[in-house]
Amino acid sequence: MNSANTFLVREIKKLFPKESIAFVSGNFNIVHPGHLRLFDFAAGCADILVVGVHRQHSHDTVIPEEFRLEGVKKITGVDFAVLLPCDPEEFVSDLQPQVVVKGKEHEDKFNPESEVLESYGGKLLFSSGEVRFSSLDLLRREIDEEADSDLVSVDGYFARHQLHVSGLMEIIGKFNTLKIVVIGDLIIDEYIACEALGMSQEDPTLVVSPLKYDRFVGGAGIVAAHARGLGASVSYFGVVGKDDVADFAREKLVEYGVKECLLEDDGRPTTLKQRFRASGKTLLRVSHLRQHDISGKLVDTIYSRIIKELDEADLLIFSDFNYGCLPQLLVDRITDFCKIRRIMMVADSQASSQIGDVSRFQGMNLITPTEREARLASHDHNSGLVVLADRLREKSHIENIIITLGAEGILIHAPHTTRDSLITDRIPALNSAPQDVAGAGDSLLTASSMALAVGASIWQASYLGSLAAACQVRRIGNHPLKAENIIKELSS
Repeated sequence: MNSANTFLVREIKKLFPKESIAFVSGNFNIVHPGHLRLFDFAAGCADILVVGVHRQHSHDTVIPEEFRLEGVKKITGVDFAVLLPCDPEEFVSDLQPQVVVKGKEHEDKFNPESEVLESYGGKLLFSSGEVRFSSLDLLRREIDEEADSDLVSVDGYFARHQLHVSGLMEIIGKFNTLKIVVIGDLIIDEYIACEALGMSQEDPTLVVSPLKYDRFVGGAGIVAAHARGLGASVSYFGVVGKDDVADFAREKLVEYGVKECLLEDDGRPTTLKQRFRASGKTLLRVSHLRQHDISGKLVDTIYSRIIKELDEADLLIFSDFNYGCLPQLLVDRITDFCKIRRIMMVADSQASSQIGDVSRFQGMNLITPTEREARLASHDHNSGLVVLADRLREKSHIENIIITLGAEGILIHAPHTTRDSLITDRIPALNSAPQDVAGAGDSLLTASSMALAVGASIWQASYLGSLAAACQVRRIGNHPLKAENIIKELSS
């Protein structure tokens, strides 16, 4: 046992003389939700969780070791954190923890700790933790902080990527130079405010009385409206039925300043989602829709019209809700056209109450799936978030990936600017007291892709996308973003 190990092991044993120990080690450049899940799992395997942080000379360390150690120490559930004075297996040999926990991605690889653990009867476990969307730290924050609209501070993120408010303001100022084409499923969201009358006496049914009806443009339609509200010139292609819901959509899109190209499909109604709400809670959702692919004839019509708009476009946004507006043939034809013309492409493919596959959008500059959507596309329900992003990147040849994690914020996985490697970072959910989270993903996709289109880095784009989402979730229903709203938040 070397002297540094001796000191650390004695200190741990002195503090925890009778407790069983679980040990985890890593670089921990940025502590993201995937790490929190791993720590949570490891903490449940023993009385005490000890975390070893690799020294600066270790492979793929980016952040200085003292900052990485300090970040790990602040995590709820970590009882002791150390800078490892040696290789992890040597430290394990001296500490002799009952359990060593590693990410699921290490299960089929060589693990030097195995032989050491076998020598004294320790266990090596592999897990990426449970797929859930909160942590003890997030729950504590919900209790400690007031439910107001003040945005969460991200000073550390700004420092890591040398971000400045003036630079972000400059990026927003360039949005009005963009010409954007949006294609995807149109959805009209109807919010029905109700008075709860109580429980039926005949059967256990909740009885409500509708008081107020409000309709909003949603789906790919609100993505187009966000882009126009942020300053871009926008053309939107979607599919509707022959009904009053389609008439409402056309009127609102014109009101928002979007050039709409809504093609009629006799075999479907315009998608309408109704939300019955009482006392600030959604009681029931009813969806009026069809999910079959549009016809080959309609595919040809859309393609012939959209390539005319794409001739002068800077950015194409695929906003897919898997209701049939974007069959694979149409996606492939548009993608091939954009690649030849070198038009930036981004995509989102939502799979909340339906099944989707974001990986079918090949060669995108950016995708913004939820964790569930990323796991469905990768057929991977066990790996950690970084491994998940890697697999999705390889499968679809994606440049930048933002995985949205609900209350845990976002995870960004992107190429390193100066090295031939990838780097991961996270931004917490900036609004800790959202009123309606339904439109957060659309806001994130729109603002972040527009920022990339005017030359922003993925780190600048991700922050502006997160800020846009934080502004959007302050109100019930979808409202088009305005550049002045984001500028106001940056200025405050």
